Amino acid sequence: MVEMDAISVIRAKRDGHALTEAHIDWIIDAYTRGEVADEQMSALAMAVYLNGMDRAEIARWTAAMIASGERMDFGSLPRATADKHSTGGVGDKITLPLAPLVAACGAAVPQLSGRGLGHTGGTLDKLESIPGWRASLSNEEMLDVLRDVGSVICAAGDGLAPADKRLYALRDVTGTVESIPLIASSIMSKKIAEGTGSLVLDVKAGSGAFMKNLDDARELAATMVELGTDHGVRTVALLTDMSTPLGRTAGNALEVRESVEVLAGGGPADVVELTVALAREMLDGAGLGDADPAKALADGRAMDVWRRMIAAQGGDPDAPLPRAREQHVITAPSSGVLTRLDAYAVGLCAWRLGAGRARKEDPVQAGAGVELHARPGDRVLAGAPLMTLHTDTPETFSYAEAALAGAYEVGPSEAFEPSPLILDRIAPSA
Repeated sequence: MVEMDAISVIRAKRDGHALTEAHIDWIIDAYTRGEVADEQMSALAMAVYLNGMDRAEIARWTAAMIASGERMDFGSLPRATADKHSTGGVGDKITLPLAPLVAACGAAVPQLSGRGLGHTGGTLDKLESIPGWRASLSNEEMLDVLRDVGSVICAAGDGLAPADKRLYALRDVTGTVESIPLIASSIMSKKIAEGTGSLVLDVKAGSGAFMKNLDDARELAATMVELGTDHGVRTVALLTDMSTPLGRTAGNALEVRESVEVLAGGGPADVVELTVALAREMLDGAGLGDADPAKALADGRAMDVWRRMIAAQGGDPDAPLPRAREQHVITAPSSGVLTRLDAYAVGLCAWRLGAGRARKEDPVQAGAGVELHARPGDRVLAGAPLMTLHTDTPETFSYAEAALAGAYEVGPSEAFEPSPLILDRIAPSA
């Protein structure tokens, strides 16, 4: 066995060299076991941030993180599996209607999701506003729900890519979060270890997204598509706009309520558009390209699966959702057309109201958030409601409203320039 040490690996990347397979396998394994200290891994993460990685390095890094834990297997299921991952945004409740919709069309959807942090919402936080619903399932419970219902949304277990869990926390406090190789390998190690047969990525670009500009989002999407392809998972990505919030709500129970509207055949047009587009991609990846998700949404089949999925995880689909005790209405400053509404500002406002958290262990308010009464392109009247802020802690209203300073504009109709929701599609290169 070749002798290896952390300092040699750090120096190699610091000096701009590509890490060998042996370097990568050793450092990830040794860090997972505690043989490599956090400060040494921090130095390596910064070297990667500054000097990057080539495709072979990223693929090996991802493989090493997968190998640090268990790999799930859905081969016993009678259906093909398809999964989706979003890089996160404001009002992004798409997973909620999407998973039961794809299951209603014949695929199995093992959706491992996370919690919100900062201005971006988390799928598990949203679903936990449903009385009784639980996020933590054993692998056996997850398989049982998939066999019975066809879709499950739950938390990832501790055994899935544990190296990534340690490195993710380290990146958050060392200024290396924005490294595309580390972002891509973090996301894809968990998704590949999850064992899904195909994967659709929703990579967002804009003020409310992790990647603020389209070029960075495209690079991240292409890197993740390559990683999936290199590991035998059929992977495609949609680049989608996150300069404006998705739908008309940002906040946990508010977004669940809106998702149920979509499943009932209504809901905001942009949420429906993206849900159906992602469903088509997932069904195509599962070999079910002839299925019509728009029809399954309209005829109630997706709603039936939603109700069964929520009940299978202990939730009551008929229970009233929590509502915040206090509301504050923000009115339009003038008459005209809402020409701009900044996604990041709305997300920050919702966070300050109690819908999000600053640290992973912080609690969230189920009913807190922002309800939008107008979206860009809509005509508004001076003094009419523009948005309603919801919270149990009314002392946060002024602080939350301050986040919206300069975040929206009302002007003449010709000042509004509509932009597409789906910006591009990234498929594996030939």
